[in-house]
Amino acid sequence: MILEMKVPSPGESITEVEIAEWLVADGDYVEKDQAIAEVDSDKATLELPAEASGTITLKAEEGDAVEVGQVVCLIDTSAEAPEGGSTASTESNEVKVETPKQPKQSKNETYASGSASPAAKKILAEKSMDASQVKGTGVDGRITKEDAVKAVPSMGKAIDTDGRGTSRSKMSMLRRKVAERLVEAKNTTAMLTTFNEVDMSPIFALRKEYKETFKAKHGVSLGFMSFFSLAVVRALKLYPAVNSMIDGKEMLTYDFVDISIAVSGPKGLMVPVIRNAENLSFRGIESEVKRLAIRARDGQITVDEMTGGTFTISNGGVFGSMLSTPIINPPQSGILGMHNIVERPVAIDGKVEIRPIMFVALSYDHRIIDGKESVGFLVAVKEALENPIELLMNNDIKTALEL
Repeated sequence: MILEMKVPSPGESITEVEIAEWLVADGDYVEKDQAIAEVDSDKATLELPAEASGTITLKAEEGDAVEVGQVVCLIDTSAEAPEGGSTASTESNEVKVETPKQPKQSKNETYASGSASPAAKKILAEKSMDASQVKGTGVDGRITKEDAVKAVPSMGKAIDTDGRGTSRSKMSMLRRKVAERLVEAKNTTAMLTTFNEVDMSPIFALRKEYKETFKAKHGVSLGFMSFFSLAVVRALKLYPAVNSMIDGKEMLTYDFVDISIAVSGPKGLMVPVIRNAENLSFRGIESEVKRLAIRARDGQITVDEMTGGTFTISNGGVFGSMLSTPIINPPQSGILGMHNIVERPVAIDGKVEIRPIMFVALSYDHRIIDGKESVGFLVAVKEALENPIELLMNNDIKTALEL
């Protein structure tokens, strides 16, 4: 029996994925549930498991964009597993000499020059672009007028390498989507950024005294993210416009707080969501952060776990960033940027003291958030972080930390 394996839907609204890498070769014997490919969507990289055991025939190539529901491989379930191993790639005693494969010539390479229609050539000339820089969608890869209109010239002329080495690699669908969303955010929002600084001494003191007990009791560390998340929850209650989005001609304000946390995964930036953060304790938030970070690191994060979010927290400090202007994650209207903590001299009651200081940044959509609200929100975050016992723990540390 020949089983047709089709691309499953990774999540709502996703209609196309890209074959990032085949993990098996054409003709291999695969076991049911064995990972046979990695596929990129515009939100995540996911593994494609074999639906049955048998010999596989690949029907798509790495780099191909395939629609959800499209057949990407066939599995001959009547085939028997080879002796001495479960896959056809098991080495035999026979010495095998393979003929090197010739690189496949793409349609765009075939039409690298002179492949554009007269109208397209004129438009490309006006943009100072060469036909080889454009991917054609016409017959046999021919560049149409529409292709030329949509083509975006690179910033400046190509560098003369003068014999020096270069390398070229295709951007993943996830990376391309991130790029599109960043440009979209810059072009469609009236984005401004306001800054402040936070004295982290009180949080340092709490973590020093309770982190070991907290970890022993709950199995997770008492990190900075729980303090920042709860400070954001408090500030969003005080300034609900920051927890809003534009929907057509209306402003939609959320009664709940779903915090997106920007984390670095093996395939690039991922933004999993902590749901209903307003109902979570320090332990609850730290447990969710750990769970989502592990799933992102291991490539197991799902589209649903990264969909939604009403506000984002981005921690560039883990990479050493001192100060930045984070870009809004559409359709959200605000994002808080955390940065590294540096001991700095500050004036305390007329005296100079050395304190651990973090610069924080709030980027916001000025179309619905005014300066008063944005500054007030960031000040509220600062106040909570500098006075966590009163404002985040209700003056009861052990109850707040569930110790």
